[in-house]
Amino acid sequence: MPSNLKRRRLPPWLKAKAPGHPNYVDIKNLIADLRLNTVCESAQCPNIGECWGQRTATFMILGDICTRSCGFCAIKTGKPETLDEDEPERVATAIAHLDLRHAVITSVNRDELPDGGAKIFARTIEAVHRQCPHTTIEVLIPDFKGDWTALGTVMAAAPDILNHNIESPPRLYYKMRPQAQYQRSLELLDRARKLSPVPTKSGMMLGAGETEEEIATSIRDLANVGCSILTLGQYLSPSAQHVQVERFVHPDEFIQWREFALELGFGHVESGPLVRSSYHADEQVDQIVTADPLLSIQTAP
Repeated sequence: MPSNLKRRRLPPWLKAKAPGHPNYVDIKNLIADLRLNTVCESAQCPNIGECWGQRTATFMILGDICTRSCGFCAIKTGKPETLDEDEPERVATAIAHLDLRHAVITSVNRDELPDGGAKIFARTIEAVHRQCPHTTIEVLIPDFKGDWTALGTVMAAAPDILNHNIESPPRLYYKMRPQAQYQRSLELLDRARKLSPVPTKSGMMLGAGETEEEIATSIRDLANVGCSILTLGQYLSPSAQHVQVERFVHPDEFIQWREFALELGFGHVESGPLVRSSYHADEQVDQIVTADPLLSIQTAP
C-alpha cells in the first residue's frame, strides 16, 4: 500500500455535513438517557450530522462490543460480558419518541451466544410493533454463523426489510471480513426471501482494492438471490490499523454502477460516495413497493 495514499486528502465529493443542528444534541441526549448505542457513532458514520439533524438514527443492539474483527469496521472488538434483556423496549421507546416512519436496527456480532442474538432481534422488532404500530422496521443482521434457525427467529418477528451486507467481493474477505463467508451471506439472503416475501437488501463498499469485474459479479450474485435494494458507497478506513483505501471512486462511477444494478432488476439502488447501508432508508420504502407490489411491506400512513 503506497504511503502517499494514506496521507492524501479526501476529494471534495467526500466532504460530509458537520454535526451542529439542534436535533443532533436532542438525539445524543436521548441515546444517552436510554443507554442505547447507534452504529452512527460506533462505526464513525460520515453522515451522522445529516441524519441526526433530520431526527433519524440507526440503532445498534446487543451492546457495543463485537466478537469479530472485520478489517473495515471501527466498532470495538472483544468479548462481551453481558446481554441487556431490557434493551428491546428502550429501543422501541426511542423510536416512539422520534416518531420515526421507518426505523433501522442493526447489531454487533455476538458469536458467543447460542443464537447469535436472534431472540433479542426478534424481541426488538416485536417491541417496536407494539409501541410504534405505524413504523416500518428494517433490520440489518449478522450472518449468525449460518444458523438458519436463528434467521427464522428474526423473520418470524415480521421485519419489513431484511438487510445483510456482503461488503466486498469474496477475494477480499480475508482482510475485510475474515470471520465471514461470502457464499454464506448470499445463502442467508436467499433463505430470508424464501421465508417471507419482504424485500431483502445488501450493500458493498468500493475502493478497498476490488476490480470492476469483481464489483459486477457481486452485484449479479445479489440479483440472483432476489435482492430488492442495493447500497454502494466509498470505503473509508477508520484508522491506520484498518484496511487502507486503495482508491477514491468518482461519483460518476457510482452513477454507472447504479444504472448497471437497475438493469439487473433491483427495485432501488443507493449509489454514491457517502452512501451507507441505512442512508435514506426511509425513502426506499415506497419506491420498493412500487417496483414490486408482490412484496410484503406495510407502509405507514
